Amino acid sequence: MSRTRTALLAATALVAGAAGTAMAAAPGDVGASAVPCTVDYQVQNEWNTGFTASVTVTNNGPAKSSWAVKWSYAGNQRVTSGWNARVTQSGADVTAANESYNGSLATGSSATFGFQGSYSGSNAVPAAFTLDGVTCNVDDGGTTDPEDPTDPTDPPGDGERVDNPYDGAQVYVNPEWSANAAAEPGGDRIADQPTGVWMDRTAAIEGASGKMGLREHLDEALTQKGSGELVFQVVIYNLPGRDCAALASNGELGPTEIDRYRTEYIDPIAEILSDPKYAGLRIVTTVEIDSLPNLVTNVSPRETATDNCDVMKANGNYIKGVGYALNKLGDVPNVYNYVDAGHHGWLGWDDNFGPSAELFRQAANAEGATVADVHGFIANTANYSALKEENFSITDNVAGTSVRESAWVSWNRYVDELSFAQALRDELVSIGFDSDIGMLIDTSRNGWGGPDRPTGPGATTSVDTYVDGGRYDRRFNTGNWCNQAGAGLGERPQASPEAGIDAYVWMKPPGESDGSSEPIDNDEGKGFDRMCDPTYEGNPRNNDNMSGALGDAPVSGHWFSAQFQELMKNAYPPLS
Repeated sequence: MSRTRTALLAATALVAGAAGTAMAAAPGDVGASAVPCTVDYQVQNEWNTGFTASVTVTNNGPAKSSWAVKWSYAGNQRVTSGWNARVTQSGADVTAANESYNGSLATGSSATFGFQGSYSGSNAVPAAFTLDGVTCNVDDGGTTDPEDPTDPTDPPGDGERVDNPYDGAQVYVNPEWSANAAAEPGGDRIADQPTGVWMDRTAAIEGASGKMGLREHLDEALTQKGSGELVFQVVIYNLPGRDCAALASNGELGPTEIDRYRTEYIDPIAEILSDPKYAGLRIVTTVEIDSLPNLVTNVSPRETATDNCDVMKANGNYIKGVGYALNKLGDVPNVYNYVDAGHHGWLGWDDNFGPSAELFRQAANAEGATVADVHGFIANTANYSALKEENFSITDNVAGTSVRESAWVSWNRYVDELSFAQALRDELVSIGFDSDIGMLIDTSRNGWGGPDRPTGPGATTSVDTYVDGGRYDRRFNTGNWCNQAGAGLGERPQASPEAGIDAYVWMKPPGESDGSSEPIDNDEGKGFDRMCDPTYEGNPRNNDNMSGALGDAPVSGHWFSAQFQELMKNAYPPLS
């Protein structure tokens, strides 16, 4: 899903290894059995002095237990970093050898790796590649067909991706959520706001418990679209062993059921989204919230580790599942994949931030996906972290003590979601994601308004009084995530609000519970998590603080009227 325009050559160079001569052959004229290997080299992103590329090698010969792809540059390109292969360079010659985890290459199977490089002048695609010394034919994915009459400045047509799908577009209003909101006293003030449609179990695809299925939502989206542009937001949320650190959002699939995830969940969704009927919609996916970061923060030997997260790290099914989803959904031309990226109160520390970015890259190159299948990332999904903390900054000091040393910040490098999202975007670009990736921030419940909202900095008696007296986020700890008391609606959905931010969104529908405050039997696979119990005194993941949850809450995803009323009361900006 590259944002830079790419085209495959109409004919590929099939080099005869014995004779060393080349002849033009249309791909359809050459059977796989006649070609020992193929290479697809795609320049995904290019700027004045650098570029990123993705390379897919397909082995049509005997199975291999290890492999090495080699090529030479005609210019002065230099590889500076790589992923999913050990990429080295000597002069103009480059070698990409398998990592320990991807050396097996069966007949007909492929391996994908990527790298970042520098150059000056021209950045021509290499003319020839070899796999273990055997010359391969090449698909050139980095150049534009000179005979293609398309002007890249032409307005996009149906199914053509734009840089920011939210620009110039309406966003789908879920009629089921809208009806729930409108039925609440005062809810008509926000009932026309767009929210995400959650596919939180396989049955949701066709419609569960009397609710609309995915096709019904898409058909309604076409009605709302009219003659203009419309974004349809759908949350992909059903990984095996889902949300391994929070029982309230456990799902229907067990830790090992990756095949069911592929065939019973992702494949049907991809089939529906690829229906030409919906080609005129801009379909934004939020891919698997509360998954990948757990493999960094909640695994052994950390104090916060859970047995479930250790299992998911060991079996690799989070990475496989996300990679498979990105690959299949990314094949649909009008789908924009945004991967969940946690929030600043989860990943803002140095030992979480960089490793999580690397894990995102690993997942984006798994199961046939590439970083080009990622249009962006989303922060704060279904969470409560303040968008902007305006009464203190990470660089402030009180009597020589840094804000980072306060109990609230606790050495985090970020104090709010906007600074975190922008910094994470920069980090992701630096490790090989497209320089045009955008960020979304879920502002559905991070307003923290109402009468208790501070109007200025706290007292400078100590760094803690300074921070606690001025912070908007009134939680006991940033690790608290379930039905938080005192929270309010945040910024209304809007496109391009800040540099690097594609949109503020309400991906989590306000008024839908995060989890039940006591055990409730259900047929949705959702458990009871003590973090949703208002009497719970905490665990290492929230520094042993009170949970801060509201009482009398229903199972996650079910309507929670009391919370909805509180969100309206504490909205910031306030509701009129």
